[in-house]
Amino acid sequence: MNTNQWKEIEKKIGKIKKVHVLAEQGCTSEVREVEADNVYLLKSSFKQQRDREWLKEEAFVLQKLKHNHLIPVPRYVYFGGDQDVSHLLMSFEQGVSLTAALKSAENMEEKKRLIKDFGALLQRLHEIDLLESFNHQGDWLSIQLNKAEGYMKQGQTDGDLQLLENLKENKPSSVKQTMIHGDCTTDNVLVTDSKVSLFIDVSGMTVGDPRYDESLAIRKWIQHEALLNAFYEGYQRYRVSESEFRYFENGLYEFF
Repeated sequence: MNTNQWKEIEKKIGKIKKVHVLAEQGCTSEVREVEADNVYLLKSSFKQQRDREWLKEEAFVLQKLKHNHLIPVPRYVYFGGDQDVSHLLMSFEQGVSLTAALKSAENMEEKKRLIKDFGALLQRLHEIDLLESFNHQGDWLSIQLNKAEGYMKQGQTDGDLQLLENLKENKPSSVKQTMIHGDCTTDNVLVTDSKVSLFIDVSGMTVGDPRYDESLAIRKWIQHEALLNAFYEGYQRYRVSESEFRYFENGLYEFF
């Protein structure tokens, strides 16, 4: 980051005292802790244009939610950059990812409690009233399929043309749209004080198909009955079918 960019950030948060790269990194951004009068998280994307677009979308989402207390997310502070890099600054939230918390869980009961918590947090998101600022023109799934085609043509995805055509021809029946996270894996929620409490990496948060969130949420324990049941103790509004799970997790997600 150049001197002018650091100066822009200091206009927002005051004199910077310390910066260090965090051990736990994202797939599309470099993540740093920035200490001024308060502590902040800085995400910087230097990679392909798609990753920078996602960082910009995350900034827009956090801006929209800055004064909303129903959806727990980091607080937006700043977004900027130049032709080579994009930067997003937000509040630093204490905690670890659910992925890390499950790895360090001491026993099965602790894992089940965390997963139940995760389900309950996701259910709260899916049941809140739609936020007007997130409404959009067009069907969410159709929009995602169009994006998928663009990523495929640019060589930025694991999905191929055959899979895409299959997804277009075999859309699941429509359901009521809700607020969704858009990438609701165990990497993208934080555990604080042994409680699953916060959504992170929210570039895909919008009004969309809740089955996508649900399918990504359960992907790691789809074959583990006890853990799957723990999730559905917390998430009780709907249970995806096997075909719905395959469509979203083994299909659409291949492009994102």
